[in-house]
Amino acid sequence: MRYRYLPYSIAGIVVFIGAWSLLAASGKVNALILPSPLEVIRMFASLTHEKFAGYTIQAHLASSLVRFLAGFMLAAVIGIPLGLAMGWFRRLDYVVSPLFEAVRFVAPIAWVPFAVLWFGTGIGGPVLIIFAGAFPPCLINAYRGARFVDRHMIEAALTLGASDRRIIFDVLLPASLPSIVAGLRISAGLGWQSLIGAELIVVSAGIGYLMVQGQSNLNTAVVMSGMAAIGIVGIVIDVALRSLEHAVARGRGM
Repeated sequence: MRYRYLPYSIAGIVVFIGAWSLLAASGKVNALILPSPLEVIRMFASLTHEKFAGYTIQAHLASSLVRFLAGFMLAAVIGIPLGLAMGWFRRLDYVVSPLFEAVRFVAPIAWVPFAVLWFGTGIGGPVLIIFAGAFPPCLINAYRGARFVDRHMIEAALTLGASDRRIIFDVLLPASLPSIVAGLRISAGLGWQSLIGAELIVVSAGIGYLMVQGQSNLNTAVVMSGMAAIGIVGIVIDVALRSLEHAVARGRGM
């Protein structure tokens, strides 16, 4: 069934690229503003072996991925256990929720001034901004998963004398796993978007920095190559987490 509608997806891509090519070839739009798809592909290929803004596009992507993984893993390591604990300990929920609800609506990009002041152009600034974007989905989905665990499972564990720690890690965590993995998928998307926003401002290497330098040099093909790289990596991350989500669902017979 997944491949039944594949031709429609391919047709949509073909129509988009065709319209882009026709508009670029029409001469109605300055080539400096809208290069053709072929020109962008050539630039992308060139960036894989020629340095721009100090590095090849692979090196810029590697720098971005290091920052992303640091912020994303930090968000997961803190957000998932905290969400599970809040789902079990009501007092902790009442202590953390007001502050969390106030902070989670602050856009990750709003943390950029603090990132610059606290960390300059080092790795700490982008990691803070990625964490700000990735942390809320990790906590919320872990919390929701813990709150909706079958009460009979918890009552059985309590009857057997399980401690709070055993209940969290042996009952709530396994039962909440589908919700947690779904949260990680959302978190990864928001974290990757937050990273690019951070790199447009506070770094000296990375795919966002490449795009800024391309814009400064009035090279739209470089900017669009960077956008293509962002999209490709984003799809790869999402496919990997979607596969994990399906594996968890299959393992639970869902």
